[in-house]
Amino acid sequence: MTKREAAAPELAMDPDNRIAIGEALYGLVTLAVKYGPRQISLTAASTLSTLDRTGARRLTDLAVIEGVSQPSMSVLVTGLEQAGLAERRPDPADKRVVLVALTDAGADYIRARRRAGAATFADLIDKLPADQAATLLAAVPAMHRLRELESDQRAAAAGAQQAEGEPR
Repeated sequence: MTKREAAAPELAMDPDNRIAIGEALYGLVTLAVKYGPRQISLTAASTLSTLDRTGARRLTDLAVIEGVSQPSMSVLVTGLEQAGLAERRPDPADKRVVLVALTDAGADYIRARRRAGAATFADLIDKLPADQAATLLAAVPAMHRLRELESDQRAAAAGAQQAEGEPR
């Protein structure tokens, strides 16, 4: 028996529950995208968010994490640089390597974007009955963990690709 099955046997017994949860979360993501700010592309916003969460990264890592080609990421980063939201800088550990880092303006932008999105959902949550709002509150740690798991998968993919490219 897995940890998940032991903690929540109803999920293990009925795979449809997992799909129902996934569909509900996907619907919320769709709302967030639909009503989110449009100043920059979703990939650019995701890249800024990645930099905010993980710190400066190699351009190749960002491309893998965001699921785009390296040339596309280079163009995107150039646009973020021109907007003052990101910058390229040498890696202090290896001067041959260039890292992409969030600027203060980029950090302010992505945090304001998150706050605006959170406020949109908070307004909707205010319309729920108290017991449903409490259920959502109880699910917050699980939602944070889902985000961490996804971020860990993308970071592992970037690390694996980087290891493949290193000379042996």
